[in-house]
Amino acid sequence: MGITKTELFSKEQNELATVAKAFAHPARIAILQFLLEADKCINGELVNELGLAQATISQHLRELKNLGLIQGNIEGVSMSYCINPEKWKQVHMLFDELFNKIDNSASRPCS
Repeated sequence: MGITKTELFSKEQNELATVAKAFAHPARIAILQFLLEADKCINGELVNELGLAQATISQHLRELKNLGLIQGNIEGVSMSYCINPEKWKQVHMLFDELFNKIDNSASRPCS
């Protein structure tokens, strides 16, 4: 498998692809949905909610945190995670820009 030449693509294209990759795993979607419904949560709650091993959830949380989609705070001996609203809005705008392009091209026939 070849190396992706990210320098050939715009900053927005690279960012959208990175975020889409994070959204490509159902466990990460479940984590995001849980965090969106609950104001905060602790790792243990995710283990009970999703039925995945703590180590697996920690890996997914790390991916989401590295992207900035979630943020965490130490509370005693646990980490409490929540959605990062600023990054969430940025991602929303990235996907909106992509999906709204259909409005401009939908009237042109593909022939």
